[in-house]
Amino acid sequence: MNYDILIIGSGPAGQHAAWQASRMGKRCAIIERKARIGGAGLQTGTIPSKAMREVAYLLSRTGGMRQAIAPDARSRHGLLSDAVRRKEGVIAQQESVILQRLLRHGVALIPGEASFMDAHTIQVTDASGNSRTISAEVIVLATGSRPRRPAHIPFDKKTVLDSTSILNLRHLPDSLLVVGGGVIGCEFVSIFAALGVAVSVVDSHAQLLAYLSEDVVGVLTDSFLGMGVTFHMQERVAEIHREAGGTLTILESGKQIRADAVLFAQGREPNSALLKVEQAGIAVQDGWISVNQHFQTSVPHIFAVGDLIGRPSLASTGMEQGRAAVLYAFGGELHVNAENLPMAVYTIPEISYVGKTEKEVVRDNIPYVIGHAYFKDSARGQINGDAHGLLKLIVDVRDEKLLGVHIVGEQASELVHIGQLVMNLKGTVRDLIANVFNYPTLAECYKLAALDCAHQLEQLRKR
Repeated sequence: MNYDILIIGSGPAGQHAAWQASRMGKRCAIIERKARIGGAGLQTGTIPSKAMREVAYLLSRTGGMRQAIAPDARSRHGLLSDAVRRKEGVIAQQESVILQRLLRHGVALIPGEASFMDAHTIQVTDASGNSRTISAEVIVLATGSRPRRPAHIPFDKKTVLDSTSILNLRHLPDSLLVVGGGVIGCEFVSIFAALGVAVSVVDSHAQLLAYLSEDVVGVLTDSFLGMGVTFHMQERVAEIHREAGGTLTILESGKQIRADAVLFAQGREPNSALLKVEQAGIAVQDGWISVNQHFQTSVPHIFAVGDLIGRPSLASTGMEQGRAAVLYAFGGELHVNAENLPMAVYTIPEISYVGKTEKEVVRDNIPYVIGHAYFKDSARGQINGDAHGLLKLIVDVRDEKLLGVHIVGEQASELVHIGQLVMNLKGTVRDLIANVFNYPTLAECYKLAALDCAHQLEQLRKR
């Protein structure tokens, strides 16, 4: 074999698989078909959208922003330029860090399109059309996913956009219609609404982020309304047309919406078509690759990780999956503890959660209480001016353990890890009460919510 392990794809899952293999002394190579490394996580998804969001977030904190910039189109376009520059600067810096780390670990980088010839052999075709074959004892597939682009949607990368092409806009539209009220759609609603764009949302559900609690999503919805966003809920798109100077979207209800641009953000598709996995005997369903608990495909020495295997399709989980697959492949740990995975939605304000939702607790017939803490009731929340932030604990009445933590507000994606650690260490709500938090901090909201839970638990026992 040319290598002990070949990894196809240089995104977060592929990188962490490579680093783990190199730490175990394995001959390792990454095959990457794109001209730049990092995958969607760095180049077209996670990092660039969050970098742009940071500019929009800082702008949203200034107050009176929409009125201040709406009359001046040049100022608005300048804001987009600032966001794009920040995005490109962060990408370049992170790309350098990743490249240096891979090289320092002795990981070979092989440019080209990879496809199976058999279960141990990969054909790599470079940009000039030249091909060579490479073999390995273990192969890890980490090719990720891309935005879903239905054939009837007239994408043109200028006025009808997906979540990749919208990152390359150089002129800010006056109006934007976002089709989809999921994570990606809501994140871009935040960015463009904060930059002064008149944003509308079409979604088939009764609420945004339909799988989350109404009270948490309600805070986000109120924020969107405050930024002038309009909603068309429980509606579906029938047609989208490009017109001179903009777009016309026709809903199934007959309603018509005109906007300068449309972002279609409804789902993603796996990058598996060009791999020719059938030549290795790998089972595939609609392009998604099925794996067991060790991330093995139907061919035991071939693993798949990251977006390619479907939900939860997060960079953080992909990293852990890559590491776990390599550990198992070479006889290390049999598994990696990845219970209670944190999720984050980088909207304005942020939403983050870990564990069960209230709907899941009710479905599972678990007796529970809920403790709330509002950011406005903490000194740090008052200092930050976050009047609507909320931290919510869901606690099992039987053993007082945390079932779920849900946060909406500033630093939600950071704060959630406190609750995650308590859950993974099998702690209880009493552990949060006994802990001392810095003052003033938003983390103090954990104690306030825990005290709320304790009061309710005491009332239940009295009854």
